[in-house]
Amino acid sequence: MAQSNAERQRAYRTRHLKDENGKGEMLNILLDLHAKRALERLATCYGVTQKAILESILRQAENAALDKAAEFPNGQADYYDGKLRISLGQ
Repeated sequence: MAQSNAERQRAYRTRHLKDENGKGEMLNILLDLHAKRALERLATCYGVTQKAILESILRQAENAALDKAAEFPNGQADYYDGKLRISLGQ
């Protein structure tokens, strides 16, 4: 019996949600055209996947937020608890 499209998609997602640590998660977003093209150019420029670029940018942004959080009393703990609010322009 042939698999349905939904069954094939489910199998594909199951296979691809596993990363080297077994902790992969799905992210489904709609990006502005300019942001998508920038992501494509960055991935090509660095010779890596778009996923690798996004992960790198997110790590850099989190490090910057943690550096900023360190300026506040209990800032890093508040950051991890989701209680710290700082603006992008600060």
